[in-house]
Amino acid sequence: MKNVAHSVEQSTIAIIGLGYVGLPLAVEFGKHYATIGFDINQARISELNRGEDHTLEVSPEELAEATRLSYSADLADLARANVYIVTVPTPIDEHRQPDLTPLIKASETLGKVIKAGDVVIYESTVYPGATEEDCIPVIERVSGLKYNVDFFAGYSPERINPGDKEHRVTTIKKVTSGSTPDIAEFVDSLYRSIIIAGTYKASSIRVAEAAKVIENTQRDLNIALINELAVIFNKLGIDTEEVLIAAGTKWNFLPFRPGLVGGHCIGVDPYYLTHKAQSIGYNPEVILAGRRINDSMGRYVVNELVKAMIKRRIHVAGAKVLVMGLTFKENCPDIRNTKVVDILSELQEYGVTADVFDPWVDTAEAQHEYGITPISSPEQHSYDAIILAVGHKQFRELGSEGIKKLCNNNSVIYDLKYILPAGESDLRL
Repeated sequence: MKNVAHSVEQSTIAIIGLGYVGLPLAVEFGKHYATIGFDINQARISELNRGEDHTLEVSPEELAEATRLSYSADLADLARANVYIVTVPTPIDEHRQPDLTPLIKASETLGKVIKAGDVVIYESTVYPGATEEDCIPVIERVSGLKYNVDFFAGYSPERINPGDKEHRVTTIKKVTSGSTPDIAEFVDSLYRSIIIAGTYKASSIRVAEAAKVIENTQRDLNIALINELAVIFNKLGIDTEEVLIAAGTKWNFLPFRPGLVGGHCIGVDPYYLTHKAQSIGYNPEVILAGRRINDSMGRYVVNELVKAMIKRRIHVAGAKVLVMGLTFKENCPDIRNTKVVDILSELQEYGVTADVFDPWVDTAEAQHEYGITPISSPEQHSYDAIILAVGHKQFRELGSEGIKKLCNNNSVIYDLKYILPAGESDLRL
């Protein structure tokens, strides 16, 4: 193909970053192409070489099927590739501003190994323009090569849904784009060769970047609306779930539910778009309003719990509360940007002693990321209150009887995820 030094069939692909996004992608490409899974975390490389994945996104059997995939933290191995796909995280900092550090460092690494005719494809979620304005200049500076003359770029936003065993890499339609028409076709052909659901070729990299960032912004705003409605209905003494079920009988009512909005995407991506909007002189009021509502839900939950405890004559300071669930979503070990920590922080402000129980969480990771040590099992008949924060299947299997056995004689159960039937908890979101 014009401008590219090789065909799709001759591609040797390197995936930069082997987390929730990169590993499933590497496995799929590794079934068809010579593929190098690259990560700076040597422990992650060792784990994958043993045929294990602690994220549980890829089974040992699926890892074994990728017969052309190898793992490495060595730049010399990375240099063998001619297509580089970047899947590193794009977090926000303590001021809720985009933190492009992982992306810039990955671009610097690529600048050390990229060759004439190579193609770099970014999958990390960014604001429109980041690929060509922030990342490509780094590769040019380090490599000495010229963009769209010596090397080329594409953008194909990730659509991984952690813990979802139905919607996988190959069964989700993939948006693609390229820095020239020929490169756009090359990138699209490459992904089309593994994506069963097909691809959609965007007209430019900026369009593809924008499409990705609004996917989660739209979802964030929808959940913010439902969260605000839940607050209103709670004040009116109306059960929110009953309202949503009734409204859901109309064909075009969207089935969102209230809750904590964490994770690496929905609670983060809107800040990338608002940052870009503010940089060009526009203040995005609706998006930021939604973010404020969703970021305040941890505080709201604890305030409602404390009010209920006071009504029961439960002494709040020194009370023992069990928080069930730490991950950002159900049936998944991912604790990135979990908003359960907001609940724990608020409980601490009230002088409450909180136990955290989550059978999906790696204890060492929780300690490293948040300084939290989850308990191995909750104590029966010992809690003044329970917050059902995450809808894990194990908690649903316990049912009302099993959960109530954990409470003392006078306690409050707050069900954030509608785990228990209506009437079986004291509070629902």
